[in-house]
Amino acid sequence: MSIAQRVFHGKFGRVALLNMDRALVTHTHSECHVLVKVSGEDTFFNVNGRRVPLADRSAVLVNAWEPHFYDPQPGAGNTLILALYIEPAWLATAQQSLALSARPDFFPQPCIDLSLQIRTLADILIAEMHGYGLVPKERIEFLLFDFLIQLIEDFSQWRQLWRQGAPSHGEFRDARIRRGTAYLLEHLEEPDLIDNAARASGLSRAHFFALFKKDTGMTPTLMVNDARMRRAFTWLERERSGTLGLLSDSLGFSEQGHFTRFFRQHIGASPSQYQRVVDSYAKS
Repeated sequence: MSIAQRVFHGKFGRVALLNMDRALVTHTHSECHVLVKVSGEDTFFNVNGRRVPLADRSAVLVNAWEPHFYDPQPGAGNTLILALYIEPAWLATAQQSLALSARPDFFPQPCIDLSLQIRTLADILIAEMHGYGLVPKERIEFLLFDFLIQLIEDFSQWRQLWRQGAPSHGEFRDARIRRGTAYLLEHLEEPDLIDNAARASGLSRAHFFALFKKDTGMTPTLMVNDARMRRAFTWLERERSGTLGLLSDSLGFSEQGHFTRFFRQHIGASPSQYQRVVDSYAKS
């Protein structure tokens, strides 16, 4: 069974130690995503149709909104993974040009070889997460930024994009897709959400799907799933007395069991197990 061993939530995004033993479904994130092996078997991720390895001296880099999934070998044992989901807005508070990490072409390659220096920086962060006490927010942010800035310097296209004056994130070129996207994000509780978003855009369902994929590089379903997961993460971080049934209803699931399965398929852990290991820095 896959579990979350420890999770930090904050303005930086999410930092998680995930003990994985099974594949995940294809999904996307609005954040830039970095994956580093901690221990266990070497494994694989599929990033935008390309299967790439995750080993002791490699890392997997996933751009914002890039479809990907965990893709281990059949019958493989567990792998403990450091998973970073980094908010571009947080990076931009340190250096404005790092807002470019929201772009779908920020990392040109999905798999890179880690230098000894970068591997060491990752290991320091991992050691803090293995500790028992509460890690000060300043310490987490210092370690995160130290690791990320070196990784970005060596393996991203931020300098080229900055010189070209590229916008910090992809733009929806078609006004109908902008309307549909706004509807999707504002009505997550609706069971017929995508059909309703298509109508709000003035398009048939098929035309909406085709135009959305052309404009964004992903399907409406992937964007909705990310939005539901983000709302679930926030709820699990902040709510200690509410029931998972209430959360499930607010996300448009007809049964709590359907939501639990959906959550597992996207992160590996169950919602209740994930909630037990979250350290929140949202108010600090």
